[in-house]
Amino acid sequence: MKKTLFIILIMFFCIMIVLFVALRNAQGLERDTQKFNLEFEQYTNKNIYGTEIATMINKAVNNNEKYRIEKDENGFYIEDDSYSIKIYIYIKINETTYAMETIYKLGTEQFVQNFNSIKFHTTNVEYHNKTGRIAKIVLEQVEEE
Repeated sequence: MKKTLFIILIMFFCIMIVLFVALRNAQGLERDTQKFNLEFEQYTNKNIYGTEIATMINKAVNNNEKYRIEKDENGFYIEDDSYSIKIYIYIKINETTYAMETIYKLGTEQFVQNFNSIKFHTTNVEYHNKTGRIAKIVLEQVEEE
C-alpha cells in the first residue's frame, strides 16, 4: 500500500514539473513575441523618417536571416506562416511601392541619403496567425503641406 502511494506521489510530482516547464516555455515565447513586435510597433501611428525605415529594414532582414526564411529566384523573401517579416514602402514621388529587399540590395545608406528628411507613415500592419508576430508592414510617404 505504501509503495503504491509512493509511486502515485512520484508520478504526480513528475506531471507537475512537466506542466511547470511547459508553462514557463509558453510565457517565454509570449515575452519574445511581444519584444519582437515592440521593436517594429514603436514606429507605427506616427510619422517617421528614412533613417528609421532603414533601421526597420535592417531589423527585418536580420530576422529573416536568423530564421532562414527562403528567397525566391529574384532574391525576395518568401513569406511563411510563423517568422517572416516583409516591409513595403510606397513612394509618392514616382507612385511606386518598393519591397524592403530592393532597398536593402541598393543599400540602406543610399536610401537614407535620399529620404532622410522625408516623412513616412504606417498604413498597414499584419500579424502571423500562428505566432502573433508581425508579418508585414506597409509604409507610405507623407505629403508635405
